[in-house]
Parts: sequence; structure tokens; C-alpha cells
Amino acid sequence: MKSLAIIGSQWGDEGKGKITDLLSQKCDVVVRFQGGNNAGHTIIVEDRKIVLHLIPSGILHDHCVSVVGHGVVFDPEAFKTELEDVLSNGIEVNSNKLRISGNASVITMYNKIIDAQREAKGPVKIGTTGKGIGPAYEDKISRKGIKLKDLLDKDVLISKLKGSLSEKEHLLEHLYKVEYPSVEEEASRLFELGQMIKPFICDTFSFLDHAVKEGKKILFEGAQGILLDIDYGSYPFVTSSSTSYGGIFTGAGMPSGKVDEVLGITKAYTTRVGEGPFPTELFSEVGEFIQKKGGEFGATTGRKRRCGWLDLPLLKYAVKCSSLTSIALTKVDVLSGMDELKVCKSYRYNGEEIDCAYPGIDLSKVEPIFTDVAPFNDDFKGELSDNLNAYIEMIEKELGIPVSILAFGPERSEIKFRKEFF
Repeated sequence: MKSLAIIGSQWGDEGKGKITDLLSQKCDVVVRFQGGNNAGHTIIVEDRKIVLHLIPSGILHDHCVSVVGHGVVFDPEAFKTELEDVLSNGIEVNSNKLRISGNASVITMYNKIIDAQREAKGPVKIGTTGKGIGPAYEDKISRKGIKLKDLLDKDVLISKLKGSLSEKEHLLEHLYKVEYPSVEEEASRLFELGQMIKPFICDTFSFLDHAVKEGKKILFEGAQGILLDIDYGSYPFVTSSSTSYGGIFTGAGMPSGKVDEVLGITKAYTTRVGEGPFPTELFSEVGEFIQKKGGEFGATTGRKRRCGWLDLPLLKYAVKCSSLTSIALTKVDVLSGMDELKVCKSYRYNGEEIDCAYPGIDLSKVEPIFTDVAPFNDDFKGELSDNLNAYIEMIEKELGIPVSILAFGPERSEIKFRKEFF
């Protein structure tokens, strides 16, 4: 196997960072292909907690090249802060280890202000991170966006910012009534940041093309999860990019036309940050227990994650719409020792029972049908108990794909590979 994609199979926060960190040890290239610094991958290395938002997890390994593809929306100021944090942890970062697409779209200060104002004053709360992700993608699609390569030419930058601001001025002045930087101020800020980023900017599409031809081992690192995909997710409570398998081809490129395996990172239960429907959400003490034991707080925002039982109809949907070939089951230890354990195997929806979700399904109107399963009480120091094995086998049977990785803690040593990758 020469290529592997790591995709979140739920609403994000499944533990993709630590899995990517372990697998990138065996890879030559790790690629981010969508999203921005609204992602948060927490990795524990020798008692150090490192949180990555923009920089791919492969940066922790000297032999690995980390690539930020053109499908990412890039906040230069957030990158500067993150780079300084990574360097302060003794991790070397240079232009040989990190390559950023010059065609990545830039998040401007205007994008961030509009995002925050919409969330605070808009009629519908989406639950965004307020980091300008959605408005930056809007600029990209409306062909008014700023590309990272534009930061290297101040005249071009001023010209493009003027075009971008022409419509936004009305929103900022008359609808939201907030202050905002002038074009000259924003251009100066971005140009200065561009000089710092310049050594890392390159043609990442051609770099990946050469890597494939040379037989390099390539790992694609997704941000967020399939259920937040702009097309496949629980719209409108989604992110603004293609978080599923298809996003690889639009956001980074894969000249071979395929990725050998697609690993879906899946919590042993379900969580969600922000607004939107959540069929298996627990409003009881059980949900609070899972939230506390699992440390369910967003790595990017610090917000509490809503918790619920494992949702198999949504997971079946994720398998189908993102071509998952196996799953990594994470945070299994959180469920160990519970008095009761349930899973949702189907929904009652529009008068019938369905066992798989589909695009556009109104999750606020489904009635989850729960099944009791035998609780397990494993300490993960030896062989797995019969009850835990039965839980895993049930998931495999329902999804039709194997559980290839089992994670029962944040440390690298607390991840068990049931299959060899690379």
C-alpha cells in the first residue's frame, strides 16, 4: 500500500490527530486537503500536549514532508502563532519539512469579522468557530478570494482586497456596524506575514505528482468529519468544505486517481460540538458522565461536546459516502465500566424503519431505535473481554468493514493495531 486517507467518520473530534501521528511514522508525506484552523488535532508526545490546527501532524517526524494543499483556507496569522508554538516544543520546521500551496485561499480579517458577527447577530446559529472559514470559502467560490501567492506582491494584494471589500463594506458598516481595517492596513499586515510564509510556499500539486511517481508513501489527513461535509453533512449545520474522501481530489490532487485505503476514525460513542440535530444525544447523567470521563472539550474552541450513544445508521452512511475500507475505534476506554450500554441500530423516519441515513435526511425528525448491548469492564492491560469483542464484532457486522485500530487512551502506547498499514 502506497496511500492512505484518514477521515473523521462522525462530527469530528474522533481522535484523528494521534492516529495520523502514529501512521505518519511510516510515511514519506502527510497532506491536509481541506478546512483551516477550525480543526484541532491534539497529540500527546512524552507528556507534552501538542495541538495542531493548520500544520499537518507529520511535522512531528523529521523524515516526513507535511503538505498543506490548495483546498485549505489559510490564516497567515494563525499559522505564525502555531509555527512558533511547534518550534518552542523543540520540533524542527523548515521548507524541506513543510510545503504550503501558493494557491490556498487566505482568510482575511474581513472574513473573521463577518464570521463572528453572523454567529452573534444572525438569525440562525450554526455553531462556527468564528475563525472566518465560511466567509473565506465564500470568497473563493465567488471568485473574489485572496490566494497565498498574492501575499508576495503588495500591489496585487491591494488590488484584490479592494475588489473583495467592495461588497463587504456595506455589511460591515450598515448591517453589523463594526470597525474594520482599511485596505492599506490589511494589505500591509498580510504582506508582512507573506514574507514569513514565503519559504514554505510551493507548487504542492506537482510535488505530490512527483511523490506518486517516486513511489512515496502518502497519508491524507482530513479535518472535521464526514457529517460536517458541505454536501454530505447535516446541512446547514456543517463546515464549508468537502471533509469526505472526495475532498482529497479537489483539495490536494492525487494523480493516480485513487487512494489505496480509507480509514474512518470513529469514537465508540458519538459527540458533536456546536448546533445541529443529534439523534442519539444523551441529556441524562449518563451523557454527562461520558462527557467528563472522555474529556469532551473542543481542541480549537474549548466548548463542551454533546455526547450520545453510538449511531450506526450515520456510520453506515459515512462508510458509503466516503468509501471507508476500515475504521479506527477510539476512546473505547471511556465506555469501560459503565452499568448500561446502548447503540442505535436504526431510525423510525417518515413512518418507516431505516438502518442507514442518506443525504438531506432531516435528523431532527428521526426517532432512534436503541438496542441494549452487554457492558464491558476492560482495563486494556491484557486480552480483550468477551463483551468488548462482541461490541467490536457487532460494529463490524453492521458496517460491513473491519475495525483495524483500537484506541483506549491518548498515548501512543494506548493504540492497538489490528492490521498493518504501510
